[in-house]
Amino acid sequence: MAGIALLTGASGGLGQAAAAELQQDGWTVALVGRSEERLRSIYGSEALCIEADVSTPEGAKAAVMRCQQQVGLPTALAHCAGTTLLSPLHRTTPELYRTCLTANLDSAFFTLGAFVDALREAREPGAAVLVSSVVARIGVANHEAIAAAKAGVEGLTRSAAATYAPSRIRVNAVAPGIMDTPAVARIIGNDASRAGAAKQYPLPGIGNPADLARLMAWLLSDKAGWITGQVWAMDGGFSSIRPLVR
Repeated sequence: MAGIALLTGASGGLGQAAAAELQQDGWTVALVGRSEERLRSIYGSEALCIEADVSTPEGAKAAVMRCQQQVGLPTALAHCAGTTLLSPLHRTTPELYRTCLTANLDSAFFTLGAFVDALREAREPGAAVLVSSVVARIGVANHEAIAAAKAGVEGLTRSAAATYAPSRIRVNAVAPGIMDTPAVARIIGNDASRAGAAKQYPLPGIGNPADLARLMAWLLSDKAGWITGQVWAMDGGFSSIRPLVR
């Protein structure tokens, strides 16, 4: 049964798709981003918009607290905050590396922690979905920093699922391949690079964030009530089968 969902990274492409899907499923969605002005430009003045930097423990706690104060305890978490980084190890500066880990792994760790703390204090069950990546599951050149960060997200998912299963708190993750979002458009910004990226996948093409959002919403629903500690790939077969080369 739908209730209150906390959605981080709400201004991004996946975040917007997840917000639409959760709202369609009947959830009251608290939208979290680093700029309230940006959130309101997307969702309007009536939306529940929370400005917070969830890559810090203070920001993550503040996001959960504001949600509780304004609409109530969130029993679902869709953590879509994060960035991507296409850079080989030898060209990745310490600053780029730290920024990548902060945006992806730190944000997941602190947000999940704040969410779990609130549920345990209220003695309520809940469900969380984090976002990994295909590059954490199979080696892809020039993705060392983001692969390390997302592999950490997968480890966090499994360990937290084990820890909090007795509290009836489920934790899962999704691991998408390339998705048709504004963040990816900066990497495959022309027809040639887009076509080349699409050919890498056994099921050729670029992923649709709306499809990934539906998977996330399902994992948060009662229909997935006996699923925890899993990482669900949505990558056109990239991480498990080879494409047919013609």
